[in-house]
Order: sequence, then C-alpha cells, then structure tokens
Amino acid sequence: MRRAAEIWPFRPTVRYARTLAEALRAETIGGIVMLVATVAALIWANVAYDSYAALRDTEILGLELVKWAQNGLLAIFFFVAGLEVKEEFVHGELSNLRKAALPIIAALSGMVVPALVYLLVSWGAHESGRGWAIPTATDIAFALAVLAVTASAMPPALRAFLLTSAVVDDLGAISIIAIFYTEHLNLIMLAIGAALIALYGYLQAKRITSLWIHLPLAVLAWYFVEVSGVHATVAGVALGLLTRVWARDDEERSPSEAADHYLRPVSAGFAVPVFAFLSAGVQLNAASLSGIFSDRVVLGVVAGLVLGKFLGVFGGAWLSVRLGLARLSEELHWRDMAAVSLLAGIGFTVSLLIGDLAYGHDPQRADAVTTGILAASLVASVLAAVLLHIRVRNRRTALDDV
Repeated sequence: MRRAAEIWPFRPTVRYARTLAEALRAETIGGIVMLVATVAALIWANVAYDSYAALRDTEILGLELVKWAQNGLLAIFFFVAGLEVKEEFVHGELSNLRKAALPIIAALSGMVVPALVYLLVSWGAHESGRGWAIPTATDIAFALAVLAVTASAMPPALRAFLLTSAVVDDLGAISIIAIFYTEHLNLIMLAIGAALIALYGYLQAKRITSLWIHLPLAVLAWYFVEVSGVHATVAGVALGLLTRVWARDDEERSPSEAADHYLRPVSAGFAVPVFAFLSAGVQLNAASLSGIFSDRVVLGVVAGLVLGKFLGVFGGAWLSVRLGLARLSEELHWRDMAAVSLLAGIGFTVSLLIGDLAYGHDPQRADAVTTGILAASLVASVLAAVLLHIRVRNRRTALDDV
C-alpha cells in the first residue's frame, strides 16, 4: 500500500525550497507575497503601461496570459479553498451546527447586505446590475494575513470565526460565479466535465490514491468545465470538496491534507500572486481616482466592501446571537467582532475576478472597478488594523490590571 505522502510526489529536495514552501503555508507570508505582486503591478502599469498591457495580453494557445491566470491559476486557489471547506465541514467549526451558526449566518448576511448596499448606491448607472456580486467576497489570504500581523495576541476564536465565515463566503462566491456569470453554456461539455468530477469523487471514496490517475482526471475536468462556458474555478472547488479527508490506517495523512500541504505554497506563492500581478495593474491618476466618487458603480463597490461588509457580518452575527440562533464565544467581545467585520471588507482576489467577469468587455469600467476594489480593500485593512491594535492594547492593559 502506498503512503499518502506519495500521492502528491512534489516534495522539495533542496533545503531552501523546503523552507520557502513552509513559509508560504503561513498566512502572513502568503498575504505579503500577494501584496508585493499587487504593488509591483501598480508600479509597472503607471511607469510603462504599454509594456505591462502587452505582457498581460500575450496569447498562449489562443488565450491571453491574464485569462490563463483567471481560469487556470485561480482554479488551484479554489481547489485549496475547496479542501479547506471540506476540512471545516468534517473536522472544523462547520462540523458542529451550534458552533457553525454564528459564522455561517454572519457570512450569508455579509454577502446579502453588501450586494444591497451596492445596488442602492449604483442604482440607475449604466450596467450597474452586472456588478452586484463584486463586494460579496472576502479575501481569505489577505484578511488572515492582516489579522496575523496586527493581532496575533487575540483569542484563537476570533481567527476561527474569520476563517470559517470566509470559507462560507468563498463557497457562496463560487456559486454566484457558476450561476450568474455563465453566459454561454455547452451542456455536452458540462456533462463530460461533471462526469469526470464525479469519477474523481468516486475514486477518492474508493480510496484509490494514485496521483497519475487523479491528476489527469482533474486537468480534464478543468478543461471540459472551462470550454462548457462555466468558469473553470468551479471545477477547482468541486474537486477540492470531493477529496477524501479521512486517512487510512497505513497513511500518514489523508489525501486532503497531503494535497493541501503541497499545493498551498503553489497557490500562495505563485497562483494568486501571478493573478494579482496580471489583474491589479491599473493606471492611477486624477481621473481614475476621482472616478471612485463620480462613477456610481465604483462607488457602489467601495461602499459595499467597506460599509456593506461591516454591516452584514457584524449585523448578522449580532442578530443571530440576539435571536438565540448562535452564541458568542466567552473569549470574544463585540468590539472584537466589529474589528473582524471590517476585515471582511478586503475583497481583492475574488472581487477582482468577479469584476472582470462583470465588466471585462468594457476596459475603462473594468479598470475603474479594479481601482475601487483596491481602494476599498486598503481602507478596510487600515480601519480593521487600527481597531485590532486598540483591542490588543486594551486586552493587555486589562490583564496587567488583574
């Protein structure tokens, strides 16, 4: 019998590579790498936009580089997200309905309210209805990185709440992409893709662990879902959800743990930063920055992420506790929840993806929306970091007084 570690035989053989991979599994490092990629894209786009645009639009096998990043590399990100969702449902907070109620209700409210805020602000603007889903997503990597950097001393329950609600948020976002942003559907191709995904799940359930079977199946499933018209990231999250999370007696770790162990550094260190680099490069000038306030679609995105996310996540959590549907951990205070609710306004990765799906046909509007997403994520990060810093300081003061 083969060990689970042999299922994904990409173990680094050089100590430096092994150390680097381990670092990329940390939320802080992954967030920093993505931030560096974003800043690099903004610098290049504002210094030499023509060369940046030429790189982004370079075609490989008939598809622009930016589309490969959106449809291919983000499939890896969503596969890892699918693994995380599955782990949460089986072994984590979502396995206990009582514990899961608070983050689930907060996450769902944190999707509905931002969409409503966006629609209210953007009402009547040209094609405003296409972008309602942009502010519904939370970027797990960035949000957890900010939390880890600014508030590592906060109770673990706060991180668990943010992680669980962000996982539910991601699942909701990929469902929105599949349902609302599929314009041309080839049912035959989709049926083949679905059959391949089902076969992958069947083999996982039967504990067939050969990488040389699962990897081609995954690639083929990704391809057929992509050509069907459904966004290929849907295949990624579906495959992640079907990966087995239980280890056999002769396995050191389950296939889910093994896949997460080897693919998370690829996702955090390559897939997401490359996507950010190719998607975030917009020209920042007086016209584009003023567009945040003059274009109601962009203003709706900003309001949805900064205000809507806070009202949705915090309001959903408060209401669920008030109605007796959930309970707040004894370790936490509502001021902690307010800070982490602001943190949920960091949209970034998935918001950028949905923004392109909604307005990719209009480059000027797409760049304006990207600028709005970046601005909103920055504002949400700063406000949350300040509140978290205050909460950490107050907690330390309270402990010193005891």
